[in-house]
Amino acid sequence: MKARSFPSVRSLIERLNPSYPVFVVWPEVLREKARLFIDNFPGEVLYAVKCNPHPLVLSTLHEAGIHSFDTASLPEIAAVRERFPDAHCYFNHPVKGRGAIDSAVDVYGITDFVIDHESELYKVEEYAGTDITIEVRFATDGKGAVYNLSSKFGAPPEEAVRLLKLVHERGMRAALTCHVGSQCLEIEAYRSALALARNIMDKADVPLAYFDLGGGFPAPYAGAHVDLRSMLADISATVKELGIDVPLLCEPGRALVADGCSLLLQVHQRKGDAIYVNEGVYGCLSEVNIGNFVMPARVFGRQGRALSGEPKAFRVFGPTCDSLDVMDGPFLVPDDIEEGDWIEVGLMGAYSLALATGFNGFMTDTVVSVEGRPHWLEEAMQVAEAEALSV
Repeated sequence: MKARSFPSVRSLIERLNPSYPVFVVWPEVLREKARLFIDNFPGEVLYAVKCNPHPLVLSTLHEAGIHSFDTASLPEIAAVRERFPDAHCYFNHPVKGRGAIDSAVDVYGITDFVIDHESELYKVEEYAGTDITIEVRFATDGKGAVYNLSSKFGAPPEEAVRLLKLVHERGMRAALTCHVGSQCLEIEAYRSALALARNIMDKADVPLAYFDLGGGFPAPYAGAHVDLRSMLADISATVKELGIDVPLLCEPGRALVADGCSLLLQVHQRKGDAIYVNEGVYGCLSEVNIGNFVMPARVFGRQGRALSGEPKAFRVFGPTCDSLDVMDGPFLVPDDIEEGDWIEVGLMGAYSLALATGFNGFMTDTVVSVEGRPHWLEEAMQVAEAEALSV
């Protein structure tokens, strides 16, 4: 997808002088993250489309070498396959509507499906037949993750064993999958999931097409110590140690795109220790309160005004008339910030545009790309982390 491109955020401001929020994509960063996973994960890398389905993000990752996608709905499958006809989509939602299954098979030829219950197996078989791969999802304990995704999906280990055997008996290709939870910072969670998978494989004793380790890989929000290369190396070592010899898949979302996008806001009013900006929790900043993430930020003064105040965590109000549209200290900005100044918030690639609504008529619909890398992020993240540790 072609998007309007700028050499820098400053040039974007000079050209557009935006009073509306602007979503910024940094393609070079997205390409770097894609290569990191492709080069270091010992198997096939899927992108979890739900994290950020914008066409520019999808196209950049595809160009970087990611040609397989974790899709959870018919619209996600359509968004990928109609843009990349040869892409491999995995229908990885454990509970699917019959119409969605039918169309996924009939229109897009989908052959990979996730289940965590016997009834879902029969439902998929009714529309897709038996020349398919069924991934049985087992539950993990969710330790070390911000969001425990096994509270909703995942069969207990013994049930996963039974389901794998049932899939094999009915003539389908069996596979295994799990999810350690979103924004998982503990490598032990992956080690535990791999050990549990090994145990389930041994007890089921059926041929497996692959094992999908799922997502959960973290992004470097303030206070989060993230070393993805080390994490992927540890996963590779654990796979060898456990003797897991089936093809491996993973499905990163947040870790691929979080630091590849930023959000340019404008301050529309200041009231003491509170600022009112043109984006909020009903838009791209929805996860700030849900996950309690602290993002790095930098400020551009209106008409070139230099800001030199001390970093401060303001109370930030979004643009809607709803009093719930408020965030406490999601980023640090100079304490001399005023109406008309701009704030660029980093680490905004994940669950931002994907969760944004048009509530009250406010919507972030301007998406641009910026060349190079946002080098300022590293310094801003260090400042934010130091501030967080001092509280």
